[in-house]
Amino acid sequence: MLLHSTKNDWVGNIRGDILAGLVVALALIPEAIAFSIIAGVDPKVGLYASFCIAVITAFLGGRAGMISAATGAMALLMVTLVRDHGLQYLLVATLLTGVLQIIMGYLKLGSLMSFISRSVVTGFVNALAILIFMAQLPELTNVTWHVYALTASGLGIIYLFPYVPVIGKILPSPLVCILSLTALTLYLGLDIRTVGDMGQLPDTLPIFLWPDVPLTFETLTIVFPYSMALATVGLLESLMTATIIDDLTDSPSDKNRECKAQGFANIGAGLMGGMAGCAMIGQSVINIKSGGRGRLSTLVAGMVLLFMVVFLNDWVAQIPMAALVAVMIMVSIGTFDWRSIRNLKKYPTSTNIVMLSTVVVVVLSHNLAYGVFVGVLLGSLFFANKISHFMYCESELDEENNIRSYRFHGQIFFNSADKFLAQFNFKEAVPHVVIDLSLAHFWDITAVYSLDMAVIKFRREGAKVDIIGLNRASETIIDRFGVHDKPEQLERVLGGH
Repeated sequence: MLLHSTKNDWVGNIRGDILAGLVVALALIPEAIAFSIIAGVDPKVGLYASFCIAVITAFLGGRAGMISAATGAMALLMVTLVRDHGLQYLLVATLLTGVLQIIMGYLKLGSLMSFISRSVVTGFVNALAILIFMAQLPELTNVTWHVYALTASGLGIIYLFPYVPVIGKILPSPLVCILSLTALTLYLGLDIRTVGDMGQLPDTLPIFLWPDVPLTFETLTIVFPYSMALATVGLLESLMTATIIDDLTDSPSDKNRECKAQGFANIGAGLMGGMAGCAMIGQSVINIKSGGRGRLSTLVAGMVLLFMVVFLNDWVAQIPMAALVAVMIMVSIGTFDWRSIRNLKKYPTSTNIVMLSTVVVVVLSHNLAYGVFVGVLLGSLFFANKISHFMYCESELDEENNIRSYRFHGQIFFNSADKFLAQFNFKEAVPHVVIDLSLAHFWDITAVYSLDMAVIKFRREGAKVDIIGLNRASETIIDRFGVHDKPEQLERVLGGH
């Protein structure tokens, strides 16, 4: 089974993976340069990082067909470190980022993705689509009409070329777009912005580079906050991207393996003079839309990227930015979940608030972690509020034996504990009270505390209290933290009143 899976990942889609890898490599170049400029480092730092990360995750990653490289989300976190301490400290931070991500992988933090709701993922996807589109706007402002014409032509090629008989199914339209517009620009001799205008491309292969900084505790205190932020944001974006690619390809991924792979990739990047990176939603979608499915597509993207910028840099520098803008606009359109707009009328208000809040926070802050944090927090609060409404109580009085019974249904936890206490009538003059919990479940210490208070108040009124029907999990937490049946602890509680 493992052998079959490995074989399928590498040679199950050779033509599609190679062609998709070519498209991704071409689209990676300007982004890697742009992200390097954002971080305040030389373009080769981002390009070398993209090569190393893509190649390493191709072999070690937990999600076949996903593209990892230098990213804008990570670059934004490096700005202050590079400005205050320089490139060498950035390389140390990149190495430490990798180590932290490997540790997180072994702690199985990838499993925490199960706590992120579908509405948060949808908001994350929509925000990224908006950010990808917004990132193209500088290339479309204060430019000549030629740029608009080329961009529109590129979009036309991308969306119409697949309808061309035979060849439209063989060649990915984004690759045809890039090659066609580059040839047209060179033929007409148009004076427009190209990849070469973004920064000087490297002309040498990356070499082993140990950071030239003192390995002291002071160095650790400088880089650790940055590394922790990089590790967290990197894994968050990588795991969210893996979830999206899982949906696009209808296949599973190993999130904990991906955590470790991202760590090893960042260590490799740091040792080759590159910056930290993570999975890229835009490039991953390009890869999938262009026919890439296996690990071969990721490997080809990394290898072709390096080959082109080192050996074909004169040709790569001539690619018009308008062609790549057209590709990225296609990505933003394809990434945005258009159904989420139609579903605003159909879905509950709480779900819509979570999705829209995630979008707004990510777009305004340009920080994916903030958006996901806000989405998860709001989702948790809405869920807790919803579950608390499902708790209710049935009460009846056995007049013959003078026994008041309270039968509870539902979940009792911090948000429903006050409601639980409010169900009791402590002033009712009955000698015997039965609290039936056979259809209820106690989740936390707050719930146990509310039960203690109920029993104590009834006993103060002179009533005998019996608790029946506890399930094993509730009984365990009540035995451990409850005080109503522990005289020595009860004394301390009552002594405080």
